[in-house]
Amino acid sequence: MFNWLQAGADWLVYSAAGLAPESHLGAAVNFFVFDTLKIFILLFAITIVMGIVNSYIPIDRLRNFLSRNKLFGIEYVLASAFGVVTPFCSCSSVPLFIGFVKGGIPLGITFTYLITAPLVNEVAIAVFLGAFGLQVTAIYVGTGITLGILGGWMLGKMHLEKSLAPWVQEILAKAHEESELPPEHRPFSNRIREILREAAHTVRGIAIYVLIGIGIGAIMHGFLPTGFFEGYVTKGQWYSVPLVVLLGIPMYSNAAGVIPVVQVLVAKGIPLGTAIAFMMGVIGLSLPEALLLKKIMNWRLIAIYFSTIGAFMILSGYLFNFWF
Repeated sequence: MFNWLQAGADWLVYSAAGLAPESHLGAAVNFFVFDTLKIFILLFAITIVMGIVNSYIPIDRLRNFLSRNKLFGIEYVLASAFGVVTPFCSCSSVPLFIGFVKGGIPLGITFTYLITAPLVNEVAIAVFLGAFGLQVTAIYVGTGITLGILGGWMLGKMHLEKSLAPWVQEILAKAHEESELPPEHRPFSNRIREILREAAHTVRGIAIYVLIGIGIGAIMHGFLPTGFFEGYVTKGQWYSVPLVVLLGIPMYSNAAGVIPVVQVLVAKGIPLGTAIAFMMGVIGLSLPEALLLKKIMNWRLIAIYFSTIGAFMILSGYLFNFWF
């Protein structure tokens, strides 16, 4: 489906609108059209799926099961594994994150998914394997999964549910109240109309954040030069790793787009850990992601999330530099 969307975006921007593919404006507009369609389709589809799940599966039992900590951390491993098999960037994974939160899944587990999905997926693994070989790829995959598990676990232990947006808290409270009621036996045709209305309401509610976020990402994607940050990274300096993480945040991209850049940086002599820390900042944290998340959480929680994961990325960069 994404290939069809990309082909449609290419036709609309390059053929119908007449923009040049090699121009900054053409690249930015193409990025905006494709990602807007992709994220809106994902958001609407996943909201419908979660609505069906909530309608037929006793989500309160699942929520309570995951909250009792009887799995000895396996629930975080499962969330991280699910992130590995979903090939989404940081913004594309937000719709699933919203669905998990609305379904009442504990916040720490949803954060584990949100961290892992953009960092480690089959696309990232395939491109990374071709660029750096099996050993580095295996270590990176293990590091990304560990980062997701530890980051989600730490954020879950902070009990940050009160930092979710009021409308999300209302949904969670309503879901808890409805879980106390006996299950309704309604035909699917009746349920699906309600589910579709709820999905449309959710999409309308965050549409402006999606458009603003993708717009910023499109500007960064089309107009920010690939070599912008190279002049700021000095080999061997202690501050290089945290600096490249910060520089990577506004340069929103996915793994397939940034790994070749990382390969060039390493070939130019930038330490592998520093280059990987930059890649993590680009694909794991982004300003568009922050704007999307603003609809479901306050700035305090976003700052805690970015700070916690950013610290883990910096630590990973130092460890890679030590190993290699």
